[in-house]
Order: sequence, then structure tokens, then C-alpha cells
Amino acid sequence: MKLADLPTPCLVLDRQILMRNIRTMAGNLARHNVPLRPHLKTAKSIDVARLVLAGQPGGITVSTLAEAEYFASHGIRDILYGVGVTPSKLDQVARLNATGANVTVITDDLLAADAIAAHPANIQALIEIDCGEQRGGVLVAEDLISELAERLGSNLFGVMTHAGHSYQGRSVAEITQIAELERSHVVYAAQRLRTEGHVISVVSAGSSPTGRHAETLNGLTEFRAGVYMFGDLFQAEIETHARDSIALTVLTSVIGRPSGRLLIDAGALALSKDRSTELTPNDYGYGLALDIRGEPALGEAIVRKAYQEHGVVEFDPNHMIAAPVGTRLRILPNHACLTAAAHDRYHVVDGGDDVVAVWPRMNGW
Repeated sequence: MKLADLPTPCLVLDRQILMRNIRTMAGNLARHNVPLRPHLKTAKSIDVARLVLAGQPGGITVSTLAEAEYFASHGIRDILYGVGVTPSKLDQVARLNATGANVTVITDDLLAADAIAAHPANIQALIEIDCGEQRGGVLVAEDLISELAERLGSNLFGVMTHAGHSYQGRSVAEITQIAELERSHVVYAAQRLRTEGHVISVVSAGSSPTGRHAETLNGLTEFRAGVYMFGDLFQAEIETHARDSIALTVLTSVIGRPSGRLLIDAGALALSKDRSTELTPNDYGYGLALDIRGEPALGEAIVRKAYQEHGVVEFDPNHMIAAPVGTRLRILPNHACLTAAAHDRYHVVDGGDDVVAVWPRMNGW
């Protein structure tokens, strides 16, 4: 089967590029002698998980308990649920652990810490540290970190943080600085709690940009990253990888040819409405169009508008190619995580237009 045989829109994953990205991040972390705990919230696929876990210790990160259940059902046991847990979800975690999984939770909340400590299932927990993103977590200078540790008691397993604000960096130097803040904050938190008499086994940090540009990861016991596997236009813009390292595209068909534009059948529901590149040096609208083989034959042909089921591609005036109705194109996404979430499977290619496999992916909560 070839890409030209598939219904559109659909999701295409280039295994050659995926494997190259996996090897690159593994090499980055091997240089620091820190194991990877890959985040699978983007991939949501056991087939991708098996590739990224090859040669790794085997632990993963997820963002939903549905993901935890899915990966546990495929034999992955060591799972970090990387979103602040609510007391109402602890029974679900306990049921998973009773089947042989080892799901660790995170918290920055005293009531949640009390609920974790009181639960009979002896659930392990990490305290979430805010290293500058101001989304979730405890500031390392706050007394709250000590109180959380006291309330968790023997359930306390370690500390974790995530430099989501590395996405705001616009130079390698700036992201390198954020990477050091990420590392130093969580390492300091671990040292503080150890000084106070707590056993801290896990010191966890990570994001794809900081994994690419960190100068040192000293003091960490593991590193978490996820979007690097697929890549996207935004990550290319902030130099997490090159543009030719984007493994994920949306296959679409030309359905109309208004003057100077192409109308395609991939709109907001197939591409997402993420506009993350809007504030980067190159604004790619809602995506960048390639030919069916994934080559930049159209130049800078950008999806400028995204309706529910329609996209509008503006031609690059330097690459006005013939693209009659029915022509297949592939769209590089701004944000791989949100684009992939619209689809239930990957059509896998190996550098060309032959479909070599179809890998299911899961969604939901």
C-alpha cells in the first residue's frame, strides 16, 4: 500500500526519522550518564514505546491514567503519572498497582499528600517542584516543601520538575540557562529534604529542549522528554532539532484551487489550531506543506487558514508547482502532541511513500 491509496486526512509517521530522533536523545543523555524515562503523552502507542525503550531501563511517563492503563496492559510496569493527582484518582492508581504495575504519582498539595499517605495501597509519590514555569509545583524556598514531605511520610519517593518554560527560549544560550535552572532547582530540593532526614530516591527533570541543550545533568537520577521523538515546527524553531527531523505529518488531498492558493481537506480537526510558531522567527501558520514523499518541493507553502475540515495553503511564489485537485500533500505540524491527538493510528513509512505498517494509538482520559 502507498500513501496515495489512503483516505485523507490521516496521520503519517516516518520510522527512519523517528529512529534517528530516538538515537539522538539517547546519545545526549548517555553523555550525561542519566537514564531516560520517556514521556509517551504524545506517542500514545505501544509500538513507539517499544522502539524508544529498547536499551533503556523501561520506565515511562504518562499524562493520563488511561495512558497508564493502556501501557500497563502491554506489559510496561514502571510508570510515572506526571500530572498532579487528585484524591479521587488514588483508587484507580491502586487498582493498577494491584495488577502488577508500579504507578508513581506527583503532588504539590497538602490535602492530596494527606490522601496519599492515608491510602492503604502505599502509593509512591514525588513532590513537584516549580523551576520557573509557574504552572504547577512548589518553590524550593517555600516551607511547603518540608510540610509536604512530612505529610507524605514513607510514601515520599522523590522530587520532580519540568522546565516547560524552555519553550519560551529563543536561543540555545537561553535554553541552556533554563536547563541549568531546571536541574539546580530539583537537585536543591532533593538535598534540602535529605538534610531534613527524608529518603529521596528519585530526582527527576526534563523537557525535550533542555535534554538537547543542557550542559550538565549532575544530581538527576532520570530525565523525562517526549516530543523529541516526533518533532514539530515549533521545536525546530527553538533548535531542539532541525526541520528535517520532523517525523510526523498529516496526509491531505487538494480539494480546490482558488487563485494563488490550495484548498485541502485537512483543517483544524486534523492539524489542530496551535499557533505556537507565531512568535518564532518563522511563522508557519497552521503547518507547512510538503509533497507526498515528504520533500519540500512546494517551498514555503504555508497553511494560512484552518477551518474545521478545510485548510488553505498559500503558494510560495518561488515554487508554483502543478497541484491539481486530488494531489496528495503532507503537512508538517506546529505541535505534534495536539496534531496526533486528533487521530487514532499512525500510517508508518520508511523514508518514502510505501506504507509499511499501521500502528494504533490511544486517546482519552
